Amino acid sequence: MPITALIVDDEPLARKRIRRLLHAATDLTIVGEAGGGEEALRIVDEQAPQVMFLDVQMPRMDGFEVVRRIPQESRPLIVFVTAYQQYALEAFRAAAVQYLLKPVERESLRLALMRVRELLAARSNPSLTAFLERVQQRTAFMQHVAVKSKQEVRVVPVDEIDWFESAGNYVRLHVGSERFLLRQTMQRLEEKLDPTQFVRIHRTTIVNVHRIRDTRPVSHGDHIVVLHDGTQLQMSRAYRERLDGSPP
Repeated sequence: MPITALIVDDEPLARKRIRRLLHAATDLTIVGEAGGGEEALRIVDEQAPQVMFLDVQMPRMDGFEVVRRIPQESRPLIVFVTAYQQYALEAFRAAAVQYLLKPVERESLRLALMRVRELLAARSNPSLTAFLERVQQRTAFMQHVAVKSKQEVRVVPVDEIDWFESAGNYVRLHVGSERFLLRQTMQRLEEKLDPTQFVRIHRTTIVNVHRIRDTRPVSHGDHIVVLHDGTQLQMSRAYRERLDGSPP
């Protein structure tokens, strides 16, 4: 069965571009187009599309309000399409599959459709029910972080972050060789992170447990945590129990 899609944008030319690009996907059928939120809600109710390509800024009802007004059990997968970068974090908080910037490029749309196919396949496979439940539980925790990078806003998936470091009123994110500053306290950040993936090992350090290679004792019960890239982080005795209780 083809994937059913709805295009929602108050700009006719924007809808036309998405429609033209989607026609290249032979396994997808467009079941409707809407120029506003109310019309979009009506089509969702009547056609039950599996995926919705949704503009953010629209008159009278923006894209986020459209999503909020669709019951969870009948909500299609959401691919936000917008000309504005600053809504990216809110889009992912709304459980968006992808966030595309206008003008939409063929390659970015292709990657979004790959993600849509994966999620729809998972929904139709009973053996993946437990996996989906775990994914839904994780969405309660922070999934993305919006940071400034070269005068632009960059959205970083938390899975890609190696460790967090306290830096005064900020937290420094270590993502491979890159560094970003986030205005956040360590305590508030820790509350937002999945405790099965991120563990505080020091009052100034939170580490992604999947990046840990090994730990080494030093003195007085303290340890050194060694990451896969060779980075060495101090772990104080007070936080040792937290790491022992985390998954390998």
